[in-house]
Amino acid sequence: MAETTERVLALLGLLQSRSVWSAERLGAELGVTTRTVRRDVERLRRLGYPVRASRGEGGGYQLGAGRALPPLLLDPQEAVAVAVALRLAAGATVTGVGDAALRALTKLDQVLPDRLRAEVAAVRESASVATRRAVTVDPVDPEGLMALARSCRDGTEARFGYRSRSGEVTTRRVEPYRLVVLGDAWYLLAYDLGREDWRSFRLDRMSEVSASTWRFTRRQAPDPEEYVTRSVTQSPYRHVARVRLHAPAAVVAARVPPRVGQVRPVDDSSCELLAGGEDLPSMAVHLAALDLPLEVIEPAALRGELARLGRQLLAAATGQP
Repeated sequence: MAETTERVLALLGLLQSRSVWSAERLGAELGVTTRTVRRDVERLRRLGYPVRASRGEGGGYQLGAGRALPPLLLDPQEAVAVAVALRLAAGATVTGVGDAALRALTKLDQVLPDRLRAEVAAVRESASVATRRAVTVDPVDPEGLMALARSCRDGTEARFGYRSRSGEVTTRRVEPYRLVVLGDAWYLLAYDLGREDWRSFRLDRMSEVSASTWRFTRRQAPDPEEYVTRSVTQSPYRHVARVRLHAPAAVVAARVPPRVGQVRPVDDSSCELLAGGEDLPSMAVHLAALDLPLEVIEPAALRGELARLGRQLLAAATGQP
């Protein structure tokens, strides 16, 4: 299979190098029979490359529109995989990687046939990365991802089974708006037609994703990254804390995973942290573990928990009961 792929790539390169090739000349260049040349030409056509054939004097094989482009052979799943990887890389903070990934996405769009270009464009246009660092993302079903990306791009309704945090499975019918990568997970921002409100959904909790052909009128949507981050870090919890930390936002963000808290810069030397939790004692422990100077803005009860924790730690350090 590898030998065949290399030969088809070589054939594509030859077709790009001159306007017309006879089957016999191509066979001689590749070291194969004219029958093999015909089979390889058919492979290129199935991949979407417009190879034309003409008969008679001066006839032969000719590459149609896009013949000046460099060779690139990818099947649909490979094209989507490359697009997803580049889209994630575009959110990394390694110097130059983000810009390089976006340039590569643009080049990928230029060299792919129309059929694959549409698949890649759906991912590029429908996904954003809320985490500005290199990430390892939980695996999701590629077919479901593509179906949602196309729905986001084309404005068509989608349906899927969804498993909640408690394990309950419900069927959701939504108007998909945007795919967002936050931390180690993919999320969908969508208008839930059953709940009549905006919701965020984790893709790894979805099943039987299907996109319909029913188009919807786009609504005024919240900021996708802001909404998903808030819904993940605050909405599911009983308590939400707002804390001022006397350290640069980059320092705090390196210690607080994006699915745990939302870091907002205040100035060059301080930031605010928004985070949720089920109980205040646990939140006090996590804040103390940051080992950074801080002030609790709200809730006031969290200050009392920090004071209690401080007294408990001091007693332990001094050997007092």
